[in-house]
Amino acid sequence: MITCKIELSGGLETLFGDSKEHSLQVEPENGQATLGDVIISARDKLLTERPELFMKNRSVRPGILVLINDTDWELTGQLQTIVEDGDTVTFISTLHGG
Repeated sequence: MITCKIELSGGLETLFGDSKEHSLQVEPENGQATLGDVIISARDKLLTERPELFMKNRSVRPGILVLINDTDWELTGQLQTIVEDGDTVTFISTLHGG
């Protein structure tokens, strides 16, 4: 079990009880926790409404930036990125109404 910090912005916080920060405990499926495990755990444990605005299939929707310790997940392995105890995972929506 690992504990990571979840940060939300760009309007995503409204889907997570209007809170921009959460502590999340993640039970890894295969020994080491991945960003995929974090996303599923965040959906199951923290998401309070409209999961279709956060997830598509087993990943985040297009238009949501994901950072692990301030590094874009596209540089670290996306869903397979290893998340360790104390890491910070940030989700930023780039989709805004007008």
